[in-house]
Amino acid sequence: MKNIPKLLAYLSPYKGKIVLYFFTSFLSVVFALFSFGMLIPVLQVLFAGAEKTAVVATGSGLIASVTNYINAFMLEQTKLTALTYAVVILILATILKNFFIYCSQLILNPLRNTVMRQLRDDMFGKALSLPIGFFTEENKGDLVSRMTNDVNEVEVSVMSVIETIIREPLTIIFTLVTMIAISPQLTLSLLVFLPIAGFVIGKVGKSLKRPSNDAQEQLGEMLSNIDETLGGIRVVKAFNAERHQQLRFRQINNTLLRIRNKISARRDAGSPLSETLGIVVVSAILWWGGYLIFTGGTSLTGPFFLFFITLFYQIINPIKALSTAFYNMQKGAAALDRIQELMQVENTIKELPDAKAVKTFTDSIELRNVSFAYGSKQILNNVNLKIMKGATVALVGASGAGKSTLADLIPRFHDVTGGELLIDGVNIKDYKIYDLRRLIGMVSQEPILFNDTLYNNITLGTGGATEEQVADAARVANAHEFILRKKDGYQTFAGDRGNRLSGGERQRITIARAVLKNPPILILDEATSSLDTESERIVQDAINQLMKNRTCIVIAHRLSTVQHADEIIVLNQGEIVERGSHQELMQVEGTYRKLVTMQQLK
Repeated sequence: MKNIPKLLAYLSPYKGKIVLYFFTSFLSVVFALFSFGMLIPVLQVLFAGAEKTAVVATGSGLIASVTNYINAFMLEQTKLTALTYAVVILILATILKNFFIYCSQLILNPLRNTVMRQLRDDMFGKALSLPIGFFTEENKGDLVSRMTNDVNEVEVSVMSVIETIIREPLTIIFTLVTMIAISPQLTLSLLVFLPIAGFVIGKVGKSLKRPSNDAQEQLGEMLSNIDETLGGIRVVKAFNAERHQQLRFRQINNTLLRIRNKISARRDAGSPLSETLGIVVVSAILWWGGYLIFTGGTSLTGPFFLFFITLFYQIINPIKALSTAFYNMQKGAAALDRIQELMQVENTIKELPDAKAVKTFTDSIELRNVSFAYGSKQILNNVNLKIMKGATVALVGASGAGKSTLADLIPRFHDVTGGELLIDGVNIKDYKIYDLRRLIGMVSQEPILFNDTLYNNITLGTGGATEEQVADAARVANAHEFILRKKDGYQTFAGDRGNRLSGGERQRITIARAVLKNPPILILDEATSSLDTESERIVQDAINQLMKNRTCIVIAHRLSTVQHADEIIVLNQGEIVERGSHQELMQVEGTYRKLVTMQQLK
């Protein structure tokens, strides 16, 4: 519940609309009470008997004043006329009540939708701002669940309560004031029972939060399982693992079923419980009111007593609504807590307030005594490396040697935990992150495409490119011809993760994207290792075009592709163990020669 004020803070720019909503809700409550108040003259006329006589109420106070006014009006008019007036006023009051209810909804619903839109925007923006290391540790399905199901839960369970917490207390307060004016004794008796009912209802609601949190976590597990299974459907089918995946999904699904049944059982107990307690209180009030009337302990007449009971019923519904809202708040609070966990994750990649703009790369990239650790695991240790402008440097070594981590430090996907990384003699932490990454292009081993047009995939993040520039970039990447053979050309959709294209076509689109960006620094993560021979040749030609006149860092798994690099850096367990050209390293009985020999024997 501690996070609910943070959600309600989204309402602060709309204070004027909230005041207007409060005003329209106030008028709807006033006219609701007035419409029920018109039952008094109707009942008074019906109970008055055949003659125009009425008993004059004695004493002072609201009851005596209203009774005497109604009696005087009846003596001046016929009973039918008095009844007609009362009925007409009752209808008008009801129309006005519902009109203001409608007006309040016209104000509230767009406001609620606006707040939820902003919350979704902020969550997605937060996810985009987090460093890559965060996503390697977190369950992707759980993150998707927080950004979809948890937000929906908050919308249903928390934001929908705004209407209740404004309108229903108004109804309760005004109704209680009216009831006190009619009969203080009965109302005070009523107030004795309400705290007891509230305590019982509160105990039920408090027990909802923990199961709700468990349900959201299970839903995240389910989404992750679905994503993994569908993404790896070829492997599932190839290894006849359908039953294994089905049983795994069924286990998660059954756990979710049990948790949700528990939540439903507790939540659904709220309304019957509050109604039962309400009936108990009404019965007690009926007996107590009858006792006071029979013994002369109150000046209540029959119509006023029935009106009092009617008012009490008007309190029961708001109390039921508040109790339901309380349950929903407890349930939604668990989802909101999960949302806030994501929103409060610290972004370790921070830009300095006085960060420098950088537009060009003129000299070198230098790593001075660079170390990097993720948690307690040391990935890089005391790395010293200088890459001059225009040079091609290859990073080689066994899996887990730290090649990709070293390359990821340059665009600040991670920050060094020791030493310095400089571009043109300036620590990259002193540069604006946006400017720094504009200098760098990447082509990874796995081509990443989005379910958008080929044109938009090529222009991703570039902006302002003309169609001719896009076509020129595609030509350099050997992609222009196959794109034109597609039915819709550059407006062809790539499909989910580019599944409408072959592996070679996907990779050439990513190369065209890098060509269009035209970065002075290029990072290549063995972009051809997963391709067939023909596709590899085409893509390698495109890469060779892309590498011209650029500073290139090549992560090499297939060592035959980097023999012409200016310098080859051999990494082992996060340290540079060898460095030099291909010819120099082959003359040494070291790690590089061993790796080359092993690949040649395959």
